[in-house]
Amino acid sequence: MADDNKRSIDAQDERRAYDRSRLIVDVFFDGKDATGVASTKDISIGGFYMSTQTVIPEGSLLLVRLPFGAGRQIVCNAQVIYSNQGKGVGVRFQGLSQEARALLEEELSAVE
Repeated sequence: MADDNKRSIDAQDERRAYDRSRLIVDVFFDGKDATGVASTKDISIGGFYMSTQTVIPEGSLLLVRLPFGAGRQIVCNAQVIYSNQGKGVGVRFQGLSQEARALLEEELSAVE
């Protein structure tokens, strides 16, 4: 069983197109059936994992807002790619603007 879990985690890491950083920020999310506040566990240019006990099914579309302080924030759509029921969800950014991407790259580079 432990080997199966390790293979699953390794497969997830191999699917990622971008390196993840341990940048922890609040996430405000709003979807058809779920609204709330969570926090990121890790984040990249492609998406992030958000820790939340809210049940959000795979495939759900969310509007997310990530504030970085000093009035700087990212607001964009994201799609739930996988769900760890009661623990969190992995989301992929949808339509990240050039300005939002630049801000995220700047924030991520400050963590490394």
